[in-house]
Amino acid sequence: MRKNQFPRKSSPIVAAIELDLLIDRGIKGIILDLDNTIVSEDDRYLSPDAEAWIQKAKLQGLKFFILSNGKRRYRVKSWSARLDIPAISPARKPFPFAFLKAFAQMQLKAKQVLVIGDSLHTDIIGAWIVGCPRIQVASLPHPPRWWEKLIGKWVQKPYPSNYELWQMDPMYENIENN
Repeated sequence: MRKNQFPRKSSPIVAAIELDLLIDRGIKGIILDLDNTIVSEDDRYLSPDAEAWIQKAKLQGLKFFILSNGKRRYRVKSWSARLDIPAISPARKPFPFAFLKAFAQMQLKAKQVLVIGDSLHTDIIGAWIVGCPRIQVASLPHPPRWWEKLIGKWVQKPYPSNYELWQMDPMYENIENN
């Protein structure tokens, strides 16, 4: 079994992850999944306080990279620009190639990079393959895909009912009102 600075952990949402703890453990960069980790697949909902958490982390010197298996590159590019984070899409996680490109671009080693994602079979296993510490967050509510109906409960954590369910994304809200 691979050992690194901390094993697979979990958190209900991205913003609940303590930045000081990450920095104390030598984390200098974060690879984020996009779909259902920080934004729902349909772009309606942003994980509560995710943007503020990302900005705070950047101010503390952490580097970011988005790896998305999403096939709609224009969508990933849009979120990459909005969050000012470089991205690769489709990343083909859990295969290591996109992770290695992200390390090179951030100029960091795997043990210095935390991977945050909602899916065990892509994000968390991909992080394990390349030797990164990892945190699995609850998947934002979304219409289930066919495979999620079969195995979703084993690879994704349900969104906790005691947390704010959604925060309407203002960008989407403005589109609907026009």
